[in-house]
Amino acid sequence: MRGIVWLALDGVGHPQDAPPGGVWEQDLPALRPLVDAGLCLDATLGVPGLPQSGTGQACWLTGTDAVALMGEHFGPQPGPTLQRLLTAQSLPVALTRVGGRAALANGYVPAYFEAAAVGGRNRLGCFPFSFRAAGLPLNPPGVPLVGATLGLGYARPWPDDGNAGSWARLGAALADAAAGHDLIAADLWFGDLLGHAGAQPVPPDALTAGRTYLRRVDALLAGLLDAGARVVVSSDHGNLEDLGVKGHTRARVPFAGSGVTLGSPVNVVEAGRVLAGWFGLP
Repeated sequence: MRGIVWLALDGVGHPQDAPPGGVWEQDLPALRPLVDAGLCLDATLGVPGLPQSGTGQACWLTGTDAVALMGEHFGPQPGPTLQRLLTAQSLPVALTRVGGRAALANGYVPAYFEAAAVGGRNRLGCFPFSFRAAGLPLNPPGVPLVGATLGLGYARPWPDDGNAGSWARLGAALADAAAGHDLIAADLWFGDLLGHAGAQPVPPDALTAGRTYLRRVDALLAGLLDAGARVVVSSDHGNLEDLGVKGHTRARVPFAGSGVTLGSPVNVVEAGRVLAGWFGLP
C-alpha cells in the first residue's frame, strides 16, 4: 500500500475517556467522525504509572512492546535501549531497507538542531530519531513541511496567527506529495506540550489553545481527505483531553483512518504491527 499520511498526535487521549467540557467538545467535522469511527486503544500495556512518549511512540513505530523492554513507561526522548530498538526495527528503517520511500513532514527550525546537539545526549524524539536512523533527512526537500504548533505561538498564551485557512491547503499539498511516497508522517507533538498546562481549575487560556490546536488538526485532516489521501490518525498517550490535570493520563488513545484497514488491535503495540503490515512488513 502506498501514499499513506500518518498524523501522529502526541498526548491526545480518546474523546471517550475525556471529561466533560474539554478540548474535544467542539465542532471538528473531519477529525471527530473519523476518530469516532475508529478504534480506542490501550496505551498502558498493563504497566503501572503514566504512559510516556518514548515508549509509546516506540510501540507504534516498531510493533514491539517497548514498555516491557524498558520495564517501565519511559520518555520523552528515547534513551540507548529504545534507540537500539528504533534503529533496528522502526517503520522508516524497515521501509527504507526494502526500497520504500518515507518522509517526516515536520518543519524544524535551526534552534531545534542546535538544542539537539547540546550535551552529547540524544534530544530527538522517536520520530525524528527513526527517520534519521533510516538515513532520511529532516526537513526533506519536496515535501510540504508542517510547523509543530500549527500556527499557535510556542509560549503561553499561545497566540493564534489567524491563518486558519492555510492548514487545509497544506493537507491538500501533503496528499499530492504522498503520491510519490509510501509513507509521510507528521509528528504532532505540540498537543502534549499544551496538555502539560493543565491545572485545577482548568486554565481558560490552555483550553482555548487546546481547542484551537485540534481545529487546526481538523483542517489539516480535511485537506488530506478532500484530496483523496489515505490517512491514519494515532496518539501515543493521553494528556490534552483532560486539562484538569497537569501530567499525562491513562486514557485510551485513538487509532483511526481513511483508505486503510485498521484490523482489530486492542493496544498500541498491536496497532504498530498493523501499520507495518500495510507495507508488507513483518
